[in-house]
Amino acid sequence: MTHERKVIEAGLAAWRKVVDKSLVKNPEREPEFRTSSGIAVERLYTPLDDDERDYARDLGFPGQYPFTRGVQPTMFRGRYWTMRQYAGFGSAAETNERFRYLLAQGQTGLSVAFDLPTQMGYDPDHPMSNGEVGKVGVSIATLDDMRRLLDQIPLGKVSTSMTINSTAAILLAMYVVVAEEQGVPCAQLNGTIQNDLLKEYVARGTYIFPPRQSLRVITDLFVHCKANLPRWNTISISGYHIREAGSTAVQEVAFTLAHGVAYVQAAIDAGLAVDDFAGRLSFFFGCHNNFLEEVAKFRAARRLWARLMRERFHAADDRSCALRFHTQTCGSTLLAQQPDNNVVRVAYQALAAVLGGTQSLHTNSRDEALSLPTEDSVRIALRTQQIAAHESGVAEFVDPLGGSWAVEALTDRIEREAEALIKRIDELGGAVKAIEEGFMQAAIADASYEYQKRVEKGAQVLVGLNKYQIEERLQPPRLRIAPELEQAAVEQVRAVRQRRDAARARAALEAVERTARGADNLVPPILEAVRAMCTTGEIADALRKVFGVHQEG
Repeated sequence: MTHERKVIEAGLAAWRKVVDKSLVKNPEREPEFRTSSGIAVERLYTPLDDDERDYARDLGFPGQYPFTRGVQPTMFRGRYWTMRQYAGFGSAAETNERFRYLLAQGQTGLSVAFDLPTQMGYDPDHPMSNGEVGKVGVSIATLDDMRRLLDQIPLGKVSTSMTINSTAAILLAMYVVVAEEQGVPCAQLNGTIQNDLLKEYVARGTYIFPPRQSLRVITDLFVHCKANLPRWNTISISGYHIREAGSTAVQEVAFTLAHGVAYVQAAIDAGLAVDDFAGRLSFFFGCHNNFLEEVAKFRAARRLWARLMRERFHAADDRSCALRFHTQTCGSTLLAQQPDNNVVRVAYQALAAVLGGTQSLHTNSRDEALSLPTEDSVRIALRTQQIAAHESGVAEFVDPLGGSWAVEALTDRIEREAEALIKRIDELGGAVKAIEEGFMQAAIADASYEYQKRVEKGAQVLVGLNKYQIEERLQPPRLRIAPELEQAAVEQVRAVRQRRDAARARAALEAVERTARGADNLVPPILEAVRAMCTTGEIADALRKVFGVHQEG
């Protein structure tokens, strides 16, 4: 036992006696304190809490394995995180206008939200699309729609993220064709396709095909992009939707990384070497309200993923072990009551994401609990990031909270508990089997229920909802989607079908179906179908004929 340890132990014992006396007059607010995910918060953290931590093994240096302190050596001293505001609503032309507004205001990357019919592989004139066209994202049914969406946007210079999963191959094919028409080679395209189906079965629900068939489409995209889009991130393995469904921070890390393990194994099974594709994997996390827990969560996720890649998959290239991630502030934390308070919530969440080392960031708008955000609200959300970058000073420090006894203890705790959950998933037979048995879904439902009980009892205070309420008369302006938009979209998709080369379109769809029945890569025939002006719904239907449709339970 070192002299320093003896001194700290003696001081700690003396401090505890002082605390005992203080508690007689000034009791603590609660008998115990926990993070919003239920992790116990100790009264004090000291160097004694990291006795077993080895700096070189567990923290290391930024840009080096195990990447606890960040994936770039100098982090934001080199360049700021990508400010990538998520946007999409109504028609392609309207969303294009919002994109160009955001770029003019200083946004540094695009992030596309698609409407539910597009996500589910239905055209605007399908009965399932009734009332949903353009409502929660932009409607993209044809190559013409994608041309309008990207009009006057230089795809060789702008990085684009597309939040699309079941129809990811179709939408990426449309993006590639528009880029070709702009004269931008595939090899120059930079962006991310979400392409993460496993989390859809767990937390979100916009799946089409069964899990194992979905993995086929995903790995086909991996293979195609390795050869043709080397700068494109072929998947964004998403914990955000898991957290939005009500998971704890530990569950978000564990289930997301378990899905990542499944994708890596599927790619290896498809014949790819781990170091040939792992460097293009990316992740997507939410940032909730508990500030220090969120910072620790990001650090724990980086370290755990690095170890999984090195120890389980024997990745030799450090870049294959580096967990790069996008963050979105959590929409589920925003309240319709006193919506201006959401600006404050988002600012704290954004700061936690930056201190946790995110590579890109979307900040939610204050009115998103009421409607799609207005232009004014979107600008404030973007300015929140710009103020953090240019005025707060935090971007000058590399991992500034590294070494904090509290943050390091939380990082260790989250990693340890997430690792135990991944082991449990392994014992069930892996992520796909765990999904099929409903393990993750049940765990998230239980966590969500426990959190909601704390809110309803007032144990978890939400300012303006269960405490500090006021009478509110004025409602902020809301963005509304014109009802005429749906009919216009129907007419546009029907006009495309009328004017295209019908024989070429029919042959292209037959090729998609034929390839789905075999073992060849699906992306080339999907690209040809897009060039033949086949619609999103038609290409999805060709795959449905072969793969079927997933039924919950």
